[in-house]
Amino acid sequence: MKLGIIGLPQAGKTTIFNALTGGDTPVGQMTSGGRFEINQATVNVPDARVDWLVGHYNPKKITHAQINFADIAGMQGDKTAISGALLNALAQMEGLVHVVRAFANSQVPHPLQSVNPSRDIATIDDEFLLNDLAAIEKRLEKLQIELKKGGGRDKGEISREIVLFERMQTHLNDGFPLRTLDLSDEEKRGIGGFGLLSLKPLLIVLNTGDTPATPEEILQGKWSNHAPESVVALQGKIEMEIAQISGEDQALFLAEYGLSEPSLSRMIQISYRVLGLQSFFTVGPDEVRAWTVRRGATAPEAAGRIHTDLQAGFIRAEVMNYHDLVTYKDEAGVRSAGKWSLQGKDYIVQDGDILNIRFSPPSKK
Repeated sequence: MKLGIIGLPQAGKTTIFNALTGGDTPVGQMTSGGRFEINQATVNVPDARVDWLVGHYNPKKITHAQINFADIAGMQGDKTAISGALLNALAQMEGLVHVVRAFANSQVPHPLQSVNPSRDIATIDDEFLLNDLAAIEKRLEKLQIELKKGGGRDKGEISREIVLFERMQTHLNDGFPLRTLDLSDEEKRGIGGFGLLSLKPLLIVLNTGDTPATPEEILQGKWSNHAPESVVALQGKIEMEIAQISGEDQALFLAEYGLSEPSLSRMIQISYRVLGLQSFFTVGPDEVRAWTVRRGATAPEAAGRIHTDLQAGFIRAEVMNYHDLVTYKDEAGVRSAGKWSLQGKDYIVQDGDILNIRFSPPSKK
């Protein structure tokens, strides 16, 4: 999973990046020629279930699910067109984390002259809407030309695409991001290559510096087009310091500031929920491994995350859930309780499922 961290200058993006990755990366700055740096780091997804499974199976190898964070510079909030390089970087992300400044510091001036989180959220939202409107209008022009000329695709197919893009255009003109538009999975796949930024899942991180505050206190009910559950407040400076220590010292710092867990754990929980993701596991004496798959994925789709051959030759999935394994102590107990099952191609994988895929290996020619 790839998440891009964005925000206006002086919002504390790199501070949050370091808080999430435990790094000490300096602030990314624009370089000569209009290019900019992207700082990236990959971290293991904390999951107590993996820890329990490791203790249970004592495997030779442990593989956690991973998440890649990218600290992306370049958002200016001046309503100018998003540069091609920045647009390309944003398009590669599966989701975006918008860091919003919610702290005052006279030594670090705000680029828009004052600290106003609601305004800053709306500023980036507007830039994304304008970018998407331009892309959609350009596509509609090409589709109309294609429809008139003919000789290529079926006209019915072109007309259906025109209807879809006009529906998106209307939604944007009404001031709503595309992620709030009811689109089928097929429609989402069809528009996946157009770099539509407001279609991407978006998390808001209100950076409160070293002062605790809740999103409700900061935004005063002004959520704009964002669900409250996709907004979190972090004490960026303190969280960064905590992330750079470990063990008992980290636990002491967390307790001192009244935090139950590091920001990484909280952010990943929110990210999974907003992105519609879940985890399943494969287990055994050789390896315990966590895998990430979308909610609603079928057993063959989950098998494909492990290896494409498993999806192509899928026969059945042996399924038990982590919670049942904990409850009934071992696999024999799970079977005796009737909680183990053989599932076919229509089975919808549940969060915490432990899968063993039965498949037919591809024939060798």
